[in-house]
Amino acid sequence: MLMLVCMLSFWPVVNAGSHSLMALATYIVGQTPFPEFSVVVMLDDLQLLYYDSTTWIPVYRSYSDSKYYDEERSDAGVVFRDMFYDMKDRAFYLKEHQNRTDGIHVHQRLVGCELLSSNKAGPLHYWDAFGGQNMEEFIFDIGKHAIQIKMPWMITWDQLKRVHENFMYENVYHPICIKTLRRYLTMEKNNVLRKVKPRVRLMKKMLPDSQELQISCLATGFYPRHINLTLFRDGQPVDDGQITGGEILPNGDGTYQMRKSLVISEEELREGHKYNCTMKHLNMDNKLDITFDVGESDPGFFSPAVVFSVLVFMLAAICIITALIIWRKRRSAGSVSRNPQSHYVQTPTQDGT
Repeated sequence: MLMLVCMLSFWPVVNAGSHSLMALATYIVGQTPFPEFSVVVMLDDLQLLYYDSTTWIPVYRSYSDSKYYDEERSDAGVVFRDMFYDMKDRAFYLKEHQNRTDGIHVHQRLVGCELLSSNKAGPLHYWDAFGGQNMEEFIFDIGKHAIQIKMPWMITWDQLKRVHENFMYENVYHPICIKTLRRYLTMEKNNVLRKVKPRVRLMKKMLPDSQELQISCLATGFYPRHINLTLFRDGQPVDDGQITGGEILPNGDGTYQMRKSLVISEEELREGHKYNCTMKHLNMDNKLDITFDVGESDPGFFSPAVVFSVLVFMLAAICIITALIIWRKRRSAGSVSRNPQSHYVQTPTQDGT
């Protein structure tokens, strides 16, 4: 699980309006209750299929179109079996190279392609990690017909190996990836092509221990997940080091949320800066800009001195009202004692007098 989190932290951020097909493959060295090799394939943020070395058969999230089933099963066999043998060799090499002879070791690979917003095929990428470290990046540039590699675990390729790898990526792996991406983008268009506008909330909270003010800008309920959310102070972007949050998190309904927060000191509050939150999303024609004042003049903000003054005023008012009520009751009682006849009622006699 730790390794999975590590790899997902490198999940590519594709450009707004583009779509990606990514496979997260895991190879385990050692005895575990899990398959030796497994793959999860994602279209953007939607899981399409699962594949492992127990059955060597792709399992689809939903029913796959029967006219493509045989073709897709064949493609999966070519790509994933080749990936299995490559990752297996790589894992055992890295285990020896890093002197990790005992225990369980995990090698993961995140690999896939991108369809740009212009509907043009983008490059194929993969990232490797072993034991949660030493990322290795590999890019096949379809325009240049060439492989670009950043290898901290360098294994020298001779000319024959490089020619073979170029051929496979240009004629097998990249075409299969783009073909599958286009196909499922059409099949799943109701899910991955939908657009939902974000709802925005601005929140303020006093921090009782420090008497500082925390402001937060929350965008929630939006899809797709690409969003630009920025906090400004007096028209200038707030430094990222002062902001907490900013991660895109899933909601339970398939939409996403993002929150950014900033803590404002007492000194800054006295200076009366203006803060605003700006947001840009694919489903919004224009940038949304919401401004609020967090100074002491802000109706939503009460300093401790203001709160104390209000409490003193309320206590004084209650004392005055109570004293007035007691005084009126005593005055009424005194008036009755000076006029005792007001309580005398004459009882009529039998003859009516």
